[in-house]
Amino acid sequence: MFQYAAGRSLALANGCRLKLDISGFDNYAIHNGYELGLFNIKAEIASVEEVSRFVGSRPRIARFLRKRTEVGKKTHYLEQNFSFDPGFFDKTLPVYLDGYWQSWKYFEPCAAKIREELTLSNPLAGRNSEFAKQIAQRNSVSIHIRRGDYVANQATNKVHGFVGVEYYKEAIQRVYDEVSGPWFFVFSDDLVWARSNLGLVDNVTFVDHNRGASSFEDMRLMSLCQHHIIANSSFSWWAAWLGYHSGKQVLYPAKWFAISGKDISSLCPPGWIRVDAKTHK
Repeated sequence: MFQYAAGRSLALANGCRLKLDISGFDNYAIHNGYELGLFNIKAEIASVEEVSRFVGSRPRIARFLRKRTEVGKKTHYLEQNFSFDPGFFDKTLPVYLDGYWQSWKYFEPCAAKIREELTLSNPLAGRNSEFAKQIAQRNSVSIHIRRGDYVANQATNKVHGFVGVEYYKEAIQRVYDEVSGPWFFVFSDDLVWARSNLGLVDNVTFVDHNRGASSFEDMRLMSLCQHHIIANSSFSWWAAWLGYHSGKQVLYPAKWFAISGKDISSLCPPGWIRVDAKTHK
């Protein structure tokens, strides 16, 4: 979603089309693969031939070489680091954007358009429709807890890591201090852990029915909440950003990565609340 939003923003700024290279999902085994087609996006899928014009037939080798040489820089724009690059909008088109582009600043100029396009095509139905009504009737606060691969996968744990129970407890207390009569809606890939560790007994709903191919529905339900406690995950980042409540409070973990050296100063919009807490397994 970050990649789409940044690419679409650049396309709108230049009055041109956006095409998506989804070849990286050919052997993708994490989560549910490519799912942007579920949204009302304005982009085409690039053909193999179109992609090869920019990265060749062996893209991994091309990226390796471009990190070490200036060859192809005019048409292949490789993200240099995690923080916002102010030169992003100065690129000569056509250009192949190679990176994650995880900053709200890349699509700030067209935020309303991005919110419009990153709405789901299918209408709310069944249990999700019922939950949406409950969320609308309460002073709702979404809590997203991502454990799964952040805990079980050694490589992912080393880079991202689980933010820890102390983060959630501190964020919940801040909500109690600032929000009148909050009702928490908890979303997680490990609800057993959430029920056992959050310490929430009253005014809480654990959303447990969206699994597998319907997991995206959790993002929509989260976005309907008035306030948000997000994980160090783009899933809940987007749920919070897409939320339309003008007075929303969004709390995010200060330690977004387990590894050091990542500048997250441009990750979250002004007004979102940074929460410092110790990391625990």
